Amino acid sequence: MTTSRIAIVYFSHTGHNQLMAEAIAEGAREDADTQADLLRITGEQITAGRWRDDAMAATLQEAHAIVFGSPTYMGSAAAQFKAFADWSSEVWMQQGWADKLAGGFTHAAGLSGDKLNTLVYFSILAAQHGMTWINPADHGYFEPQGNVRTNRMGSYLGVMGQSDLDPNAKEAALDASDRESCRLFGLRLAKWTHRVFSTPPA
Repeated sequence: MTTSRIAIVYFSHTGHNQLMAEAIAEGAREDADTQADLLRITGEQITAGRWRDDAMAATLQEAHAIVFGSPTYMGSAAAQFKAFADWSSEVWMQQGWADKLAGGFTHAAGLSGDKLNTLVYFSILAAQHGMTWINPADHGYFEPQGNVRTNRMGSYLGVMGQSDLDPNAKEAALDASDRESCRLFGLRLAKWTHRVFSTPPA
C-alpha cells in the first residue's frame, strides 16, 4: 500500500489549536501507512505582512491531504493564518494543490463564537484550490461513547473545539470529547487518502 501524507497546517496562540492538531495527527498515524506532518504557522514566518516558509511549502506540496487549523478570532481565522492563505495564491496560480484532499478545525472560547464561519472560510479556500473537502462524519453527538460525547457542538463541516477562558491557566487543556473528535477525524482522513490515492494491487 502506498504511504499517504497528511499535512496539518495551523496557527495556535494559546496552545489549544496545537493540541487539536496533535490529536488529528495521532489519529492519522494509527494507520501504519500514513505520515502526518505538523506545520505550525508562526509570527517569525511573516515579514511585512507576507508569510513565507519554503520548507513548509515543500511539505504541503508533497502531501495528499492538507488540514487547515486556526482559532476563531472576531468571527474568522486569525490574521496569521490569513497571511498564510494569502501566500497560497502563488500555489493557486498553478493549481498546485488541485485534487488534494482538505479538511479543517478551529477552536474558540465561546460555544458558538462564530466558529462555523472559520470552517466555511477553510472550505472556500480549499474549493478555490480545486481540493476535495472531507468532513468529520462524526455522529457522536447522538451516540455518546461512555462519558465521551464526540462532536459535542454538532459540527459537521469540520472539527470544533471549545475551552472556557481561564486567565490563571498555566497551559492549554483540551476537552476530552474535542480531543477524541480530532483523533477520529485524523483516522478518517487517513482512510480517505488511501481510498483516493493508493494504487490497487496488480
